[in-house]
Amino acid sequence: MSNDPTAKVLFRVPEADGAATVETLWAVPLGNDRYMLDNSPFFSYGVSWQDVVIAPHDPQEQMPTFQSVAERSGNRTVRVMFDPSVAPGNASEQILHGLEEIGCSFERAHSGYVSVNVPPVVDLDKVRSYLIAKNAQWEHADPTYESLFPGEA
Repeated sequence: MSNDPTAKVLFRVPEADGAATVETLWAVPLGNDRYMLDNSPFFSYGVSWQDVVIAPHDPQEQMPTFQSVAERSGNRTVRVMFDPSVAPGNASEQILHGLEEIGCSFERAHSGYVSVNVPPVVDLDKVRSYLIAKNAQWEHADPTYESLFPGEA
């Protein structure tokens, strides 16, 4: 483990064709291969901001690599895809403002793709209902749709 206050943790997101998308998330090293995530995931599922993960150093990757979640922060993650992209005053920007009013925060991958953090004090059903009412294109990331609605697909 390095003495740096922040590190990157590698996540592999399996694709349908057997390949994987690689995402690295900022994290705070806690020792013993434990890291607290310090940003929201844009591609990974089943993890959220401030979760503590187990990520042993992978000699091949030369960096800590996600293995499992050790402690859940209580935060949840949804991702919103905007078309048109977020721009001052447009409907997409208004959706983001509405999410902030509900109590969420967000990070932008770019102006058309946003990872939304749903804090423990915010009702996930309220966020879902809001996004559905706004006809937003969005997905569950943590918890996943499959874990919320087992047997539906």
